[in-house]
Amino acid sequence: MSDSLLRPSSLINTVYGAFLRRLGGWISIADLIVLMGELDVEGPAVRSAISRLKKKGVLEPERQGVNGYRLSPAVHEVFDEGDRRIFGSLEPADLADGWVMAVFSVPESERAYRYQLRTRLTWLGFGNMAPGVWLAPGRLLDDARGALVRLGLSEYAHLFTSQYAAFSDLRESVSSWWDFPAIQAQYAAFTDTYGPVAQRLVQEHVLDDTEAFRHYVPLLTQWRRLPYLDPGLPKELLPPDWNAIAARQLFQQLRAALAGPSLRHVRTVTGLDELPTADGTAL
Repeated sequence: MSDSLLRPSSLINTVYGAFLRRLGGWISIADLIVLMGELDVEGPAVRSAISRLKKKGVLEPERQGVNGYRLSPAVHEVFDEGDRRIFGSLEPADLADGWVMAVFSVPESERAYRYQLRTRLTWLGFGNMAPGVWLAPGRLLDDARGALVRLGLSEYAHLFTSQYAAFSDLRESVSSWWDFPAIQAQYAAFTDTYGPVAQRLVQEHVLDDTEAFRHYVPLLTQWRRLPYLDPGLPKELLPPDWNAIAARQLFQQLRAALAGPSLRHVRTVTGLDELPTADGTAL
């Protein structure tokens, strides 16, 4: 498992995204340090990560009797988009639904925007067909439009919806536009790490809330990158040994077992309650 995926700031993002948004979006520094300590992150590292997230505009300081931090309203949309991508449909796209194509041309004097566009399109799961031409399954159109507008990059790009007509073998071409071995290596790392956790659940049937939290936060932190690296290409275009299916099933199994107990643990530590929905039930 990559250490960069599980750095303190990434784990804190997961705690806010998976739990604290459901509990009002705020936590005291003391309680956050307790939770992060259960993930083997020491207090000084927590404070350094909070400082970085504050500078990035992810967290805002807010005192509620004690010092704490709230998730910035500016990133709510980003977290909502992440929920759709991470927890939404895990099935491959339908080939008949077509593609979204991004085309951009950036003046040399503004080449920094060129780098930002490449980075963002890669993060969204686009494959690079040619210089300035990127492709993804059509269902990613809204995500791409929203991200480019939010980042102030929309004036440099054009988005098209399309169907493939001719002339090459599309399956062969797609394998050169996306780095399949790298994606499969990430899925394999996830399965190797968390397959034993699932096996233990089968054998023991239950983990206590604290242990569930200790497993679920790193699991979700590692997983949330994968639905972006892998755009969910149509199954007709994937290698026959594509290992994403088994990894997705593993993620779904572990999420079903661990998410609820993990939330209970966060509530126990913080004393926070879930926000009510419009019908009066908890989120």
